[in-house]
Amino acid sequence: MTLDLATIWALIIAVAVFAYVVMDGFDLGIGILFPVFAVGKERDQAMNAIAPVWDGNETWLVLGGGGLFAAFPLAYAIVMPALYPPIIAMLLGLVFRGVAFEFRWRDPGHRRFWDFAFTAGSVTAAFSQGIVLGALLQGVKVVGRAYAGNWLDWLTPFSLLTGASVVVGYALLGACWLIAKTEGGTQEHAYRLARQAGMLTLAAIAAVSAATPFLEHDYYHRWLTYPGILLTAPVPVLVAILSIVFWRALMAKAQMQPFLLALGIFLLSFVGLGISFYPYVIPTSITIWDAAAPANSQVFMLIGVSIMLPIIIGYTGWAYWVFRGKVGDGYH
Repeated sequence: MTLDLATIWALIIAVAVFAYVVMDGFDLGIGILFPVFAVGKERDQAMNAIAPVWDGNETWLVLGGGGLFAAFPLAYAIVMPALYPPIIAMLLGLVFRGVAFEFRWRDPGHRRFWDFAFTAGSVTAAFSQGIVLGALLQGVKVVGRAYAGNWLDWLTPFSLLTGASVVVGYALLGACWLIAKTEGGTQEHAYRLARQAGMLTLAAIAAVSAATPFLEHDYYHRWLTYPGILLTAPVPVLVAILSIVFWRALMAKAQMQPFLLALGIFLLSFVGLGISFYPYVIPTSITIWDAAAPANSQVFMLIGVSIMLPIIIGYTGWAYWVFRGKVGDGYH
């Protein structure tokens, strides 16, 4: 891999997307699981577990989307018209979730409605993100330098599978976060949910991994033929090892380890996506070099990112440090 400007920007956007997935993923996961929590203490503790950080987690979505627009404008111009419906659904879901989060405390007379909006927004956002991932993996029809497909090309059994997979994966992150942040009955409930979501997540990873090599692109040759298999084989092996360790951590009632191990499984899955995508930003159609902005623009933006990225990491880390520890009762 040549470390030029386009590759550096691809890595920056990949880091931003992964940071968003793991950070906003666990609070979306809590929203997905919200209906199964008991009304009252359990739901209040689940909300309080993410209250200090949920809004800041979405910074990474802005960085990833803004970075794609600025550094790879051609890719942005193709991806957006190809995926307008799921992207609009994702944004509306995030809006509903955010409004519900705030109004749940301020309008207790309609709390049941806001709880429903919180769950519906979380499920919609997560499912839409998974559909976007699946649509990109299966390919976007490009002619020349423009999207040439139809309004619903993104809607396929494979994209629905990836959408459902992201929902159960986020639910796993949410359950593991509650294990680390709560105590008593809420934590015990979170352990049970983590076991259920863990099995579903591993099944989803297996299903998507089995289906991806048989899409129209060259995924099969990258993953299952020699010599590529020598580089790709460690990914599923490490996923299997981490899954075993994760399960043992749950059985041992560990506190923070399940969340960290779940993040490790997500990271390996993200590495697998990188293996499938690179060097394309739109598989087999547009490479990162085809889509890249002019070098002068990339250098100018890179100066700004080199200043702002450490600040974002710093205040994010500080927020998590200040609100470390278990969630107490009676606070919001």
